[in-house]
Parts: sequence; structure tokens; C-alpha cells
Amino acid sequence: MKNKKICALLLTAAMVAGTLAGCGGSDGGSTSTDTGSATTDGGSGDAGSSDGASGDVIELTFFNADANQDDPWTDPVAEAITEKTGVKLKTTRPVGGNDESEAVALMIAEQNYPDIIFAKGSAGNLIDAEAMMDMTDLIEQYGPNIKKLYGDEFDKLKQSADDPSIYQLSAYVVGGTKFKDAGNLQVQWAALKAKDYKIPQSLDELETMIKDYIAENPKTDDGLDKIGITLSTSDWHWLITLGNPAGFIADGAPDNGQWIVTDDNKGVYKFRSDKEREYFKWLCRMYNEGILDPEFATQTHEDYIAKIASGRVVCLFDKDWDYQDGEKVLKSDGKYELTYAGLPTCIDANTKCPSLMYQGLTTGTGVGISKTCKDPVAAIKFIDFLCSDEGQVLNKWGIEGVNYFIDDEGHRYRTEEEIKYSQEDADYSKKTGVGFHNYPFPSYGDGILDPTGSTYTTTSKQAVIDEYNVEEKAAVEAWGVDLIVDMFPQPDEFETPDYSPLWAYAMPLEFTETVDKLDEVAWSALIKCVTGTEAEFDANYDAMIAELEATGMDDAEQMMTDIIAEKVAIVQ
Repeated sequence: MKNKKICALLLTAAMVAGTLAGCGGSDGGSTSTDTGSATTDGGSGDAGSSDGASGDVIELTFFNADANQDDPWTDPVAEAITEKTGVKLKTTRPVGGNDESEAVALMIAEQNYPDIIFAKGSAGNLIDAEAMMDMTDLIEQYGPNIKKLYGDEFDKLKQSADDPSIYQLSAYVVGGTKFKDAGNLQVQWAALKAKDYKIPQSLDELETMIKDYIAENPKTDDGLDKIGITLSTSDWHWLITLGNPAGFIADGAPDNGQWIVTDDNKGVYKFRSDKEREYFKWLCRMYNEGILDPEFATQTHEDYIAKIASGRVVCLFDKDWDYQDGEKVLKSDGKYELTYAGLPTCIDANTKCPSLMYQGLTTGTGVGISKTCKDPVAAIKFIDFLCSDEGQVLNKWGIEGVNYFIDDEGHRYRTEEEIKYSQEDADYSKKTGVGFHNYPFPSYGDGILDPTGSTYTTTSKQAVIDEYNVEEKAAVEAWGVDLIVDMFPQPDEFETPDYSPLWAYAMPLEFTETVDKLDEVAWSALIKCVTGTEAEFDANYDAMIAELEATGMDDAEQMMTDIIAEKVAIVQ
């Protein structure tokens, strides 16, 4: 089976290579000045001991599937990392706004790999092509900080019970506490205040809140018409604003991408859910009543952000990382009442918002070392430094005396000016390096303390409270709580599953191909369901389910069920 997958993959890759040959690929063959003097002494676990101090530097190539801008490795944090490790990164990324699949296919076709790779959803293709190194022995010898960071969840990094190799580290945080979250949906503070901060307990109550607020406030101060709800669905953002919220709001399901997992660990392609059907039927009515933006299906993501920045949009179904650029414009103008409260609202009062649920270590999407890496020891020691206490603080807090300071009790803190800079300047991370190189490398979650008693991240309970703006402070006072997320169902109300979030797994090629086809069907069909008349909705939804079944939904569900069983077997 594996040989068949590799042959199919190489055939696809060869076709891509022929198409893209004139465009060039990542420079996986870059050489360094001195491959023998690159690394820190990670074996002792002492992040401070480093051959970087000798001045010899090795350049490792790094493919980052999520990079959307150049990373010249010249900011203060990058330079400090190089000083500590003797390693600098030369980052490449997908070109022309494409996803990572074409770039990865070209790597495989040319057998030309960067030293370190974050391939995101295409990692499975590289593993099937035997391009990725099993890092187990390297971690055992040179990665004490890696093992410390992952702790009891280290075994979840293994590929499967049958193949216990570690090809990737997780791109996502390990453990921690959520002191803030964007919830299931977001409502402007002004609209929430107009209802005396009463959180909607159902979509019906949300609908009333939006309609009442627009009736009283039909236009912005600039004379623009208010928009009840808008979405971003003209590209991959449909997954974030149209697909994902359906699972959170309708089923109270945690983020498993396009999947719901039953109590007996069976995978279900979520759009066949009756409750999600009900959710999309509600969206259809909102569209036909003019509450849902008539341009939601055709506007670009830039249009979407611009509407948010204008203060026109009352309600979003999104995540803060996706809409924050628009919100930063509002904050810089002092229009905090037009920024957003993340709320735990679900389809009805009996459905529980899963936002604070810990799903366990997110595996299957992360950083790995290619088999052609010019210096695997340098690469693993570099990653191990990033996992060390010193590396974590450097990446997340920045430079002591510049981005943060130490108080009389030995704890880190940021000045009000630095906090304001980080909240209002969209280029803060790029300019300072703070947080810019953190993802997709391993990291501790919020709230976890280092040996000094400070949190590894700048996000702690007190820091969140201290950084609340005027609207957030007024809300927690009205609710009588310390944190906004105190109004959410708490983590101890949920069980942590034995499998990781499904969207992150490196999946077999035949499964990925089928699901890609299902998603293409769902994307256009859901938009048709929402933009059609209410009388047409049921027929349109039935037609979508029929097309999904004809496209292989039942087979994909069985494959997902088998994948879940394999992952559960690792930890049982």
C-alpha cells in the first residue's frame, strides 16, 4: 500500500514539476560556511551553552508553509537566537499566494528538500515519500528541552502504533490555560451593552440583539450602513467563517476541522449533522432578511477586513487571529465599543460551547528535519534551544531591557507603552521579532510558569486583566467575574480525548484527495444553500448531501474512523 501511495504521489509531483519548472523552487541545496561548528550543547539541557558565541554561523534552509511574508532573519530576536545557537534560517514559502501542496509536490519531484520543513497539511506526502527524518534518536541525544516541553504527551508525537517514528514536532502549544478566547462568535461591545451585557443563549436571542441594535443604530458615525453579519468565504477562509462555526455553534463540537467524532470514536463528515443543517437554515433566513451581508460570498478577505475596520459589522463568526488586523484599526482610533466580545453562544441553551476544552496535544502538523538536511545535529540543537526556558522567553517576550523588564520579585513585565505598541501596530512582531519566530516551533501554552515563577508567555491571568480595554473592564464588572472567559463552560466540564485535533494530522494521500473533493463540494453547496431562498433550502441541502455521498463521503468516514483508532492505540 505504501509503495502504491509513493508511486501515485511521485507521478503527481512530476506533473507539477513540469508545470512549475519555469517558476523555480525552494533552494534546498544551500550550503553553509562551516557545517562542523554550528550548534549548542543541547545534550546538557543548558540553553546558555553555545558554539554560536564563537562567531561561526550555519545557515539552514527552512520551508514554512504558513509564511505570508519574507522573513529576512534580521530582527533583534532572530539575531539573538543566532548568537545563542550559531544557526540562522533562510526561509522559503509557497509562492504566488498558493497553498503548500504545489511546493511540496515540487520538492518530491526534484528530490530537493530544505533542511527544516513545516509542510502543514502536506506533511503526509513527505512522510509517504520517505523524505522526513525520524528524529527519535536525535531527540534522545540532543533534545532534553524538547522532551521536557512535551512531558507526558511526548508519545503522542509518534506517527502510529505500527510506526513509532517521530517525523514532526507540534506547531501548537503544549498544555496551558486559556485566559482569553474568541468564543463561538463575536459581537460588537456596543450591541452587547445595549442589552445590558446579557449574553445570547441561542441563535434566536442573537438575532434579536443584532436586529434591535441596527434598528437603533442603522449607520456608523461616517454614514455607512451597518451590517448585521459578514463572512469571508471567497477563498480558504470559508473553512474558518462558514465551516468551523457550524460545528462549534450547532453541535457544541471542538475543532476537528470538517469532522465530528461520536462517543464511540467514529468519524462523521460534519455537514451531514441535522443540527448543522438547522444552523445553515438559520443563516439562509438571515441572508434573505438582509442581516447577513449580501456580499459575503463574493468579497475578498481584504474587503472583509476593511468592513470590520470601518466599524460597520455587528457580528462575526470567526477567530481573533483572522480578524485582528481590522480590529487593530478600530483600537488605534479609540473605537473600542466597535471591537468584539467573543461569546459562548450556541444554537440553543442546551448546547455547550467547547472553546475552553483542551483537546490534548495537537500533533501531525509541525516542524521536521528532512533526510537531506546538511546538519541534522545543528537542526535539532537549534530546535532544542527554542524549547529551552531561555529560548521560550526570548521568542515570546523579546529582549530584556527593551521589550520587557524584571520587577523586584524577579518576574517579567511589559510597560504600558510596549503593550500598546503590541496591540495597535500590525507590524509589531515583524519589527521587534517578538512572537514572530515562535510558530510553528514547539512552545508552552499560556499560564505555565518557568523556574522564576513568571509565565513563559506574555499571557497570564493578571496580564489579561491588566490589559483589558475600557469595554472589557466594564463587561467583567457587569458580570461580576475576573475574566471574560469565566462566562464560558470551563475546561473541567470536558474530557480530553485520546486523539489529537483531527485537522492537524498528516493524512494518507488517498484520504486527503477524497476529503479535498468533499470540501470543494461543500464549499460551493453551502454557499448555494445560504444564498438560495428559504423555500429552496431543504432541496438544496438534500442535493449537497447526495453529491457528498456520490463523492465518497462514506468511504472517507470509514478511513477517518480507522485513523482515529490508530491514534488512540498509541496512548492506550
